[in-house]
Amino acid sequence: MHRLAEGESLVLGGVTVPSPLGTVAHSDGDVMFHALVDALLGALALGDIGEHFPDTDPKWKGAPSSAFVEHAVRLIAEHNCYIVNIDCTLVLESPKILPFKMEMRQNIATLCGLSIDRVAVKATTSERIGYVGRKEGVHAYVICEVQPR
Repeated sequence: MHRLAEGESLVLGGVTVPSPLGTVAHSDGDVMFHALVDALLGALALGDIGEHFPDTDPKWKGAPSSAFVEHAVRLIAEHNCYIVNIDCTLVLESPKILPFKMEMRQNIATLCGLSIDRVAVKATTSERIGYVGRKEGVHAYVICEVQPR
């Protein structure tokens, strides 16, 4: 999850989505890619995104989250495994992501070496409840299947 604020960019699934609010983060703040990295690392008990890319390290300031995904994918391969599928869910009140879903799916598929039919991207709101409902933040859930070669 990331906090939202005016004057920041909203990057989701590698797509800069037009929005008056964007994520406040050390890197580019792509909450979907961050959740994807945690899912991939977690599939093989390889830690989490904060262990691999700490926000206390200035070299990650403004970094594209695609680099984090590439790192996780490389670790999966180094452990003689492969990614079977990926299922992403964004939780945010606005903007609507339908116009950007195919590009997000393609970005994930490309980074992870999958065909697009193995990648799902969905979105929901929190029905105006809580920090998401107040447009103070956004979060993403990602599950994936990783198998040994």
